Amino acid sequence: MEGKTMKRWALPAVVAVVSVGALLTACSGDRKEEPAQGAGTDAGPKPAVKKDISVTVYERGLVPKSEGTVEENRWTKWLNEKGPANVKFVAVPRWESQQKLNVLFASSSAPDLIFEYAPHIKNPIYDQKQMMPIGDLIEKHSTEYKKMLEQYPALKKVGMKADGKLYEFARLNEVTPIHALFIREDWLKKLNLQVPKTTEELYQVAKAFREQDPDGNGQKDTYGMAISFQSGQVVDQIFQATRWVVKDGKLTRNWDNFQAVAEFKKRLFEEGIVDRDYLNDKNGAKAKQDFVNGKIGIYPIQVAWTTFVNNDLATLKKNVPDAKITPIPYPKSPAGEFNPAFTNPVQATAFVNAQAKNPDAVVKFIDFLVRQDTVNTLRWGIEGEHWKTGKNGCPERIDAEKSKNEVNWTTDYTMMSSIILDKKCGTTEASFDPSVPIQKEGLDIYKKTLELYLDTNKPYVEITHPEHMPQLPKEIDTISTNLTKPIDDLLVKAVVGGKDYTPAQAIKEAQETWNKGEGKKIEDWFASWWEKDRSSAFLAKDIYDVLKQQQAAK
Repeated sequence: MEGKTMKRWALPAVVAVVSVGALLTACSGDRKEEPAQGAGTDAGPKPAVKKDISVTVYERGLVPKSEGTVEENRWTKWLNEKGPANVKFVAVPRWESQQKLNVLFASSSAPDLIFEYAPHIKNPIYDQKQMMPIGDLIEKHSTEYKKMLEQYPALKKVGMKADGKLYEFARLNEVTPIHALFIREDWLKKLNLQVPKTTEELYQVAKAFREQDPDGNGQKDTYGMAISFQSGQVVDQIFQATRWVVKDGKLTRNWDNFQAVAEFKKRLFEEGIVDRDYLNDKNGAKAKQDFVNGKIGIYPIQVAWTTFVNNDLATLKKNVPDAKITPIPYPKSPAGEFNPAFTNPVQATAFVNAQAKNPDAVVKFIDFLVRQDTVNTLRWGIEGEHWKTGKNGCPERIDAEKSKNEVNWTTDYTMMSSIILDKKCGTTEASFDPSVPIQKEGLDIYKKTLELYLDTNKPYVEITHPEHMPQLPKEIDTISTNLTKPIDDLLVKAVVGGKDYTPAQAIKEAQETWNKGEGKKIEDWFASWWEKDRSSAFLAKDIYDVLKQQQAAK
């Protein structure tokens, strides 16, 4: 995930990268840097000759035609002009990156520096020994990134692989909740209800929102709650319906919590408290439409704050001016009370091709990308041309249309940008403009969300962020992939299958499916990993450590 979206974790299928003839595991010690030309002459020292490197960039079709292509535009030219290397950019279709990288590596034409988020795409490349260890390279050729590694050890922990060597470059992200549970506060007040503190109370409030005409139009046309798509995933989190949980110090396959959440959803479904056609709302568009039209009382959401405030909240306020939205803590479920999922605080985003000819130049290019002046330029554009200093001391766009055409599509050149290191202007809070009423309202909601959800006294809902789950051996991953859909289908049937098919039945059949499908091998592998390797893994505790570090820096 790209730090902005997240699904309930499921072990992804590993598609093996096609092996090339003789795979090189080139070490940095085998590479020699060319000396600067002309050093020590009467004319004085000359700058070092820029070396050639190739670098991937995601192709999303966002670059306006007037600006060129994702491979050649004003910002690729700027990176070449200001940076330490001659960079050839190679486009990789964003949603077909695995196929594209497979072809590039199989044909020995993969670029020197690969930008990629997904572990299930990167892990096979490592297995095929097509990643170059970068520890020695950083030690010899880096200044900026080496300094970051020293200051933020989590970067190193995330970038290391099973052999104990450093392979991936990573960036720091602001730790914010990416899920929230919103409720119509005005409906609570109208019906004289309290904020639900348990899942039973959540059910009772949702039932009242469905049956007691909270919008006052005399019709039974409101839904108590949404459970389609990402809303359903938030409900799963409330019950800690995650595949792996720690019990008595051991990592255990979780079944009980899935039964509890299925029972909860089944009550909502059978009593018509939720949209009974929710399964067909596969991307959550129908639930969002109901929300902005003022027809949903409890809205679990994966929240992208800019989109939510400027689109969803603004539309709701236009349609229902008196609507008041507030976040509420995850209610206590039979499993306990939890924080929601957070953004990935330390995200591995790049690695070096084992066959790179100038890995020293690659490291210097990384150094250039992580510099704060580079980060700000790629984010905001050129001062005086695209932005000026605003009232809050942070960049403010001069011309929104100009920035839209010339700057706002630069995200995929910023995959090494640790925006949060700009403590004043690199936060989500700094992106709000309190002088605009809807922005002020959104900011108040955002601040309350942080207050409720960034509570390190509550347990994190997962054992870690999905991008930091361990790499499974191919055999184990195949078993897991083959079991995922049939078990998920049984859990859906538990909700919509009527009174004759209970959640208890579904869990019983799911466990039978698990056992017949060699699920015990998955359990044994995870148990062994937890016992032997959890000390080197990036887990929930590490997420909280980064959060505390960021909170202390404010």
